[in-house]
Amino acid sequence: MASRWIYWFEELCSEQNDTVGKKCANLGELTRLGIRVPPGFAISVEGYIRFMELSGAGEEIRKYIKDNVERMQNVDKQIEASQTIRRIIESKGMPEEMTTEVDHYYTELCSRVGMDHIPVAVRSSGAVSMPGQMDSFLNILGSDEVCNHIVRVWGSAFTARAIAFRVKKGMKIEESPIGVAVLKMVNAKSAGVVLTVVPTTGDTSKVAVEGNWGLGEGVVSGEVNPDNFLVDKETLMFDSAVNKKTRMVVYGEAGTTIADVPEELQNQPCITREELLEIVHTSLKVEKHFNTPQDMEWVLDHELPLPNSLFWVQARPAKHTNKKYDRAEHIANLMTRLFKS
Repeated sequence: MASRWIYWFEELCSEQNDTVGKKCANLGELTRLGIRVPPGFAISVEGYIRFMELSGAGEEIRKYIKDNVERMQNVDKQIEASQTIRRIIESKGMPEEMTTEVDHYYTELCSRVGMDHIPVAVRSSGAVSMPGQMDSFLNILGSDEVCNHIVRVWGSAFTARAIAFRVKKGMKIEESPIGVAVLKMVNAKSAGVVLTVVPTTGDTSKVAVEGNWGLGEGVVSGEVNPDNFLVDKETLMFDSAVNKKTRMVVYGEAGTTIADVPEELQNQPCITREELLEIVHTSLKVEKHFNTPQDMEWVLDHELPLPNSLFWVQARPAKHTNKKYDRAEHIANLMTRLFKS
């Protein structure tokens, strides 16, 4: 086994996708570019392999899959396999020699930001992109809980959806090492996503921004009706749809919870014009760097002024149609976005 399996974000770049997974590699690249990423560290794919070998979980999983692989074309059996394999992983706990190293990095992270027991996000980082198929956890406090949730993220490599994905692609079910990002939580005023292409038309002359009050998980999951902004890359003129936002994701005592948006904010835009343009400016800088349209997640800190309040927690190539841009179709799409209820 390799001796190194934890890295600070600033030690990483996009070429290290196979080492730490796409999310961590890209967060490292953003950090190197001078883009504001919450401070944090990455558990590499080697950490997953080390856990599986030291804990014995890997051998148990291989045996289970060997005995049941022929039945895993069936959805019900994929669900059953997911439950069994995740139970195997989460029953082991992280070996002591690994918890000691995670504790060292978490303690150093707390020292870097001048806080004790800072809340962190523990997010999956797959080497193969499978958006939404693995788990992430927010507002995790303390080294012990960080270790527990890293193990839970590793277990989520075997969700029923992830197993179905590997079966469909002809991939080995048991070979699914993933990285994990551990990064400081932002005291979010609002959060959301930005795409430097209109995904339904392939129009690369516009930037699409969505956002809501609180944390961004509601926007990413599609559980809320966010504000929408469509910004011209050249003129920076924009159209907006400020929707009524009644629910938001906020911190709980541990983890997150759903809360009501205060009535006075429900019909107010969750970002100012200046914040919108800063989001667009940064996303275009990243698009230029990667030379491809981007799908990014942003968070605005409640306590800091622009531009220091804007943080980025995800960057990846944007999925979009390749069909030829048609102005009439784009206008129809824009009208739908602006007036959806």
